Amino acid sequence: MEITATGIANKSSSGEILDIFFPCIESIDKKVVNEIFDKQDNSKELIKIDWNKEDLDRPIENIKDAYLKLHLLSYRFVLPNSINLDGLFSSLPNVVWTNFGPVSINEINEKLNNSKHGRNDIFIRSIDKFPCLTDYIIPKKVRIADASRVRLGAYLSEGTTIMHEGFVNFNAGTLGKAMIEGRISAGVVVGNNTDIGGGASTMGTLSGGNSAVISIGENCLLGANSGIGISLGNNCIVEAGLYVTSGTKVSKQIASKNEIIKASELSGVSNMLFYRDSTNGKVIATNNKKIQDLNKELHLND
Repeated sequence: MEITATGIANKSSSGEILDIFFPCIESIDKKVVNEIFDKQDNSKELIKIDWNKEDLDRPIENIKDAYLKLHLLSYRFVLPNSINLDGLFSSLPNVVWTNFGPVSINEINEKLNNSKHGRNDIFIRSIDKFPCLTDYIIPKKVRIADASRVRLGAYLSEGTTIMHEGFVNFNAGTLGKAMIEGRISAGVVVGNNTDIGGGASTMGTLSGGNSAVISIGENCLLGANSGIGISLGNNCIVEAGLYVTSGTKVSKQIASKNEIIKASELSGVSNMLFYRDSTNGKVIATNNKKIQDLNKELHLND
């Protein structure tokens, strides 16, 4: 894949690059082209990058690599987990994100003090390595109720609806229309026609020693306040309030057979229903006979 990109970097007074916006990216089969205005002062820098497939596969070496790869994900040039993001965290500076754009940690106190003595118009939204997706890219046919809960680097397909408590991390997202009322952690992808219920959680790869990449298939439902540490195939349901980790002991009840196994043995299996027996507390896994279907009008998002 040949990629050419042009971006505008914001810099601190000391010359540190704080962030980069890439309004123009072109590959062989896709392009995003927006007007680039002439930089007006030394706080801006024009960035030009020419990449090939090897650049996508190598670790990130600097902030320019980091922001281009995050843009490629959110512009939908590449799928989550398809490019090398090693070195991402060490390449991104911690930045104060304000209503006037990014500010260096070393300069925010002066700007905040000046604001308090003046119009008091500076507002700090967060202090983080990652900015909000919508400060850079507005994905087509997607609804996001609270933009602060979706990071740059999220991959959102058309028809996705993210409600107020929904969260989508970088290198994660949806591969079709989906209802997101819970958390999609880093590395997790969600299939078409799937509903992540309110307060539901997916185990990512950034913490907790979990190295497995979790995916959720099509036509699935994670009930409210449920969670998974295993992958789900297509047409799966996890009961509200039930968290299924890879080590969860599950009573597999299919046909006339009943055996106790670890949930990891069912990772990625389709047509499964996970629920807890309210009389004895056992986690049951059995065939799912219900087909999940989203409200079509809700996910047109035109």
